[in-house]
Amino acid sequence: MYVEFDRDTCVGMFQCVAEWDAFEKNLNDGKADLAGSTEEDEDLFVVEVPDGEEFDAKFAARVCPVDAIEVYDDDGEQVV
Repeated sequence: MYVEFDRDTCVGMFQCVAEWDAFEKNLNDGKADLAGSTEEDEDLFVVEVPDGEEFDAKFAARVCPVDAIEVYDDDGEQVV
């Protein structure tokens, strides 16, 4: 399972930070950062979800008010 985070879309509500420890507040930019991620495209960050953190990753995606977070299963199918 992996997460794609569109940082450009992020509006800095930080609800994801409260739900999954992989997200961190970046008050300088007013946006969240996805720790340990790789920038796959401009402002598109991708990270593998560690075992046991799948629920938190999915919940972080669900609470994002602007849908900047997407979760995909190992087959590349979007689950959130």
